[in-house]
Amino acid sequence: MPERGARRLLERLLPPSLLGRLSVVMVAGVLATQLVGNLIWATQLRRDSAVEARMASQHLARSAASTIRFFLSLPANYRPILIQQFREMGGTRFFVNVNQGPLAIREIAPHALADTVVATVGAALKSDLPQLAGYRVGFAWPSDLVVADSGAHIGDLPENWVQHILLLKPNPAPVLVIQAELEPGNWLYLAALMPNPYFLQSSNPWTLDRVLLQALSLAAVLLLSILVVRWTTRPLAALSDAAEAFGRGETPPPLPQTGSREFVQTARAFSGMRERIQRYLEDRERLFVSISHDLRTPITRLKLRTELLDDDVQRNEFHDDLDELDMMVKGALQCVKDSDIHENATEVRLDPLLQRMVRGTQLAGHEVHYVETDLSVKAKPLALKRAIGNLLDNALFYGKTAHLSACREGANVVIRIRDDGPGVAEEAFASLFQPYVRLEHGREQNAHGMGLGLGIARSIVQAHGGELTLANHRDGGLEATIRLPAQ
Repeated sequence: MPERGARRLLERLLPPSLLGRLSVVMVAGVLATQLVGNLIWATQLRRDSAVEARMASQHLARSAASTIRFFLSLPANYRPILIQQFREMGGTRFFVNVNQGPLAIREIAPHALADTVVATVGAALKSDLPQLAGYRVGFAWPSDLVVADSGAHIGDLPENWVQHILLLKPNPAPVLVIQAELEPGNWLYLAALMPNPYFLQSSNPWTLDRVLLQALSLAAVLLLSILVVRWTTRPLAALSDAAEAFGRGETPPPLPQTGSREFVQTARAFSGMRERIQRYLEDRERLFVSISHDLRTPITRLKLRTELLDDDVQRNEFHDDLDELDMMVKGALQCVKDSDIHENATEVRLDPLLQRMVRGTQLAGHEVHYVETDLSVKAKPLALKRAIGNLLDNALFYGKTAHLSACREGANVVIRIRDDGPGVAEEAFASLFQPYVRLEHGREQNAHGMGLGLGIARSIVQAHGGELTLANHRDGGLEATIRLPAQ
């Protein structure tokens, strides 16, 4: 049951056409492949970025430890002089300053790589300089970076002090700030960039350029996939149209002998099947015509011979048997001819067609109700008239009044013929379309019928791509419903 429910849900979600379904499958496959590939790549990228950040932070921590060790070895009054030389001469990795205490740093938003670097630098300083009384490590953006006790920001300093050390514009990079306590009242302030200044962005798999590249790749693959699917399914649409036209009794155009090997083989098999079925239909018609013609002469001859019988009872019995045989032959021939009418389909306006039929029945003394509708269908006029006529005749045989109507329902034109007779038992509906099947009340009211009209009508309607159904009407009587494709 769960599998059946999932299958039904899938059927509702998928488009009805083969082109739509293959396109959806291709799109889903490409998206799933890209998603899995991106997840694998993003995982590997984050792992490589973490390893690279850890190694770079260890190298930077050793340089910071060497600088702190050097400043520890200097007398306190020499440190400002040396710092000033660093600023004027350049060539250093760190922006250096000495403050009376640690400065409050407005750190960047939490980030896994930044946390890794801070933890690695802190561990390296603690390992290389165990004598340090205290230290602080963190990242800050240049615009928020305070560098002195006076509250001066990095942007307030002369440009030549930091232009070769930090990146302030046009695309600022986060600054690693290390503050170490040299002695009480003296804190060394070091600010530097990571070897890869934009290392936080290197671990992001969804940057704009990467997303744009992925989108372009996806669009190219999907466009090519849809073109290939459309090229593959177009011959199948031609095959479907040919099969539908052949089912309606029309002559379909020849199928193209190009495309994939499977389609060419299918097209050839369909053409061979169509030729065999056409020969079968022609042979069947010739056979029934020949049988009808050949049997009429001996039946007539037997009727003449029965007139020579002296026994009236036997003569009447022979007459009844021969009449029944003659009726069966005529019925079989009528069944073949009425369901195989050779004419071209054209636009048929229902109002003139049905009104002529209604007037004909009214002239014969029957009562038929019909309301005009401005509807048209593409059909074989004579065949459609015979199908509706058979149903209308049945309605008039089994009811005193017939109701004829036509309307548009969605993509179909619906024609309904209802009588006011006794209706049909539910168990009898399954056999109504079988030839020579007649219900008891039908035999009583129409002794000359042969039970072929419903089968002929259904064959004609099905040849037009439609459907004929029978049902008891809620107000009584039997209702026949013809559904034909609208133009």
